[in-house]
Amino acid sequence: MSSQPKLHELLPHKAPMILLDTLIDVGDLHVHCQATSSESSLFFDKSINGIPGWVGIELMAQSVAAWSGYQASKENKAPPIGFLLGSRRYKCDAPSFPRGTLLDVRANRVMESNGMAVFACTIEQGGKEIASAQLNAYVPSEEKLQQMLKGTPQ
Repeated sequence: MSSQPKLHELLPHKAPMILLDTLIDVGDLHVHCQATSSESSLFFDKSINGIPGWVGIELMAQSVAAWSGYQASKENKAPPIGFLLGSRRYKCDAPSFPRGTLLDVRANRVMESNGMAVFACTIEQGGKEIASAQLNAYVPSEEKLQQMLKGTPQ
């Protein structure tokens, strides 16, 4: 069994924007990461003693980014820059993720074509699903990314 890359090696993010703590499992069609709500989180809100529930979308998006980084690592490439295009049906049964809460964040690829992908995502606490959404993401080719950064017409 080959060793799995470390989470920070798969993300194009840098601290303090990395919200996930651990990569549990990743494969061709899925990723499972964990995060613990703590005061060190960029989005920790002392007034609610936790992370607001809407941050779940970013947790899901970072899990998708970890999946994308893993796919690139199989070809000895750096984690690509991707874009969250949108989410559908984000449902979160928790107004916040209280301090100390261990969250299991999962994303399953539904489809992928020409850099566009759709993922079914969930967040679980203690084995119970507390949030779900469908995320749409785009990873442009290096050429397209450079055109976008330069503002060159497509």
